[in-house]
Amino acid sequence: MTTEHFDGAASLEDRILGGLDAEQREVASTLNGPLCVLAGAGTGKTRAITHRIAYGVHSGVYSPQRLLAVTFTARAAAEMRSRLRDLGAGNVQARTFHAAALRQLQFFWPQAVGGTLPNLLDHKAQMLAEAARRLRLSTDRASIRDLASEIEWAKVSMLTPANYLENAQDRGAPGGFDLTAVARVFQSYEDVKTDRNVIDFEDVLLITVGILQEDEKVAATVREQYRHFVVDEYQDVSPLQQRLLELWLGGRDELCVVGDASQTIYSFTGASPKHLLEFKARYPQANVVKLIRDYRSTPQVVKLANDLLAGRRSGGPVADAAWASPLQLVAQRPAGPAPQFTECADDEAEAATVAQKIKALLDAGTPASEVAVLFRTNGQSEAYEQALAAAGIGYQLRGGERFFARKEVRDAILQLRAATRAVAETDSPQPLGQLVRDIVSSLGYTDSAPHSGGALRERWESLAALVALADELVEVRGTQFSLADFVNELQERSLAQHAPTVQGVTLASLHAAKGLEWDAVFLVGLSEGLMPISFADSPESVDEERRLLYVGITRAREHLSLSWSTARTPGGRANRKPSRFLDGLRPDSVASSNTRGKVTVTRRKAAAPAMCRVCGSMLGTGAERKVGRCNSCPPGYEEQTFDALRNWRREVALSADVPAFVVFTDATLTAIAEARPASLEELARLAGVGPAKLERYGEDVLRVLTESTSL
Repeated sequence: MTTEHFDGAASLEDRILGGLDAEQREVASTLNGPLCVLAGAGTGKTRAITHRIAYGVHSGVYSPQRLLAVTFTARAAAEMRSRLRDLGAGNVQARTFHAAALRQLQFFWPQAVGGTLPNLLDHKAQMLAEAARRLRLSTDRASIRDLASEIEWAKVSMLTPANYLENAQDRGAPGGFDLTAVARVFQSYEDVKTDRNVIDFEDVLLITVGILQEDEKVAATVREQYRHFVVDEYQDVSPLQQRLLELWLGGRDELCVVGDASQTIYSFTGASPKHLLEFKARYPQANVVKLIRDYRSTPQVVKLANDLLAGRRSGGPVADAAWASPLQLVAQRPAGPAPQFTECADDEAEAATVAQKIKALLDAGTPASEVAVLFRTNGQSEAYEQALAAAGIGYQLRGGERFFARKEVRDAILQLRAATRAVAETDSPQPLGQLVRDIVSSLGYTDSAPHSGGALRERWESLAALVALADELVEVRGTQFSLADFVNELQERSLAQHAPTVQGVTLASLHAAKGLEWDAVFLVGLSEGLMPISFADSPESVDEERRLLYVGITRAREHLSLSWSTARTPGGRANRKPSRFLDGLRPDSVASSNTRGKVTVTRRKAAAPAMCRVCGSMLGTGAERKVGRCNSCPPGYEEQTFDALRNWRREVALSADVPAFVVFTDATLTAIAEARPASLEELARLAGVGPAKLERYGEDVLRVLTESTSL
């Protein structure tokens, strides 16, 4: 958190704008829209827009109640509110799209629709399972998750069950179902929700959009309430969010958007950078400011990030090609160590090597909370959890148990709240930091960390994070910041899941790392098939994988390590190759033909016969050709073998957090079960088993086949 110190005698301009660079100052002093801020990683975009809001409020241009700042996560919204409070603009609303829409929906539902707003559905799984049962479709946990993601994509893309099929022809087979079945499940899910009188998170946006479109009175009230809008992370807006924003504006142009197309990494959720890239076309009179001074990373890290994106387009085709070109960051920090590139024999060796490097950093004085290990899929975390534990290094898994859900944190907040009345009656209270220390000491906090690890150390780290937060808030907000204020801050942070820093190495996926930064970052598993991921089989999807790696690189302030392994397991075949994205970046490598320019996707010719091997009839579909027989002929596999393969595929999909069909489609799985290949060479001959999947899954498939035979 940035600390602001204002001199009461200084002018408003000096107090709010004095610490900004030229470009940030231009953003903060341009109070009327439309304004587009193209902000690279580490360039201080949040600082620029919060100072813009504060300057507008203090100068009287903005009424704080009539400005709405929108961002994409509750944590980012909480961070923005905190900064605005520090700048004396605490009355400004900073919310996510969903939170802002839900608040409006709760207010306007009685007059626009009538009755009570339906309950909000927390999770789709139960309703989707019932929807599938109504259609007599068999599902499991993985397929339900995939169907939920697909329906969410459809709804934020403003599709309905009626028009989903015609607009989803390139969506593969979500959950292992064909698109017709998905459309039927979509409709059934909507019917189940109606029967249960519930709505989901996407409905909140859809219904709000519907009310604003159809009820001019409601729309006029909203537009009277909000005169100015700020949208952060604008490259991630979906068509539905963009439509809601347009209805809020009602044809006005008092809009400031901030984003970076090079950090678009959520296309699979419906996000699109086109709204950012086409902003100037929609608002020809817009001011455009580029923030390119990188205050986060060393010149060595910045150069690597720039080189990675060199020659690549970071968005879709637009009228002005300059808008599609990546921002070239300019480092502002002193020089640091060169990024390290490390090749390891196998995944286990890579994890052990990373743990050793982390231990060296910790011994040299880098705090554990300033170190992160970032990977492409959640399934990669286990090896690093084991390696760090073996090295005696504490860690936290981002995406695991939420900070405010931990028992010791809940107990601490209860004790802090109980102490507020007693403290208020005291004539000479202690400084807040010492007071918090005294209160949580009964729960196991000490000034020094325990030497043991495990649960005792984790408990201490949670309490230490609360103590550190108290010290930080006193420094930012002054000695008048009281225990009651601290308890209220914790309550708000709990609702927003805005957790304080915990002392431990962070393990996180690249997607989960967005918006965060550390002194030292280890990017691991950078081999073909993982980066880019094996199912990125189009130029657009490969480009998004490149942007994902760019996000990972730009999380590092000083130390950056990139590593990969040549085999999956100790003693395994060393047939892995470093990621194509590292060609020309790592020592002794050159840029390959498919890294700069057109991406060539090689497709294997199907090895299956064109005639059914059972009845001799012509095979008419791709699935039939993969299996080698027509659908009307009986399968030639043992049920226990096919079940074993399906169970294995489900576990792999859950571990990697990908749809099951991405591992292998049902047709390919059937072909494997019927052919029962005994070697990698035989497995490679089957249609649907490409080189990347052979390298990643081949040995496991052979093991499953062998074990199923011995059952």
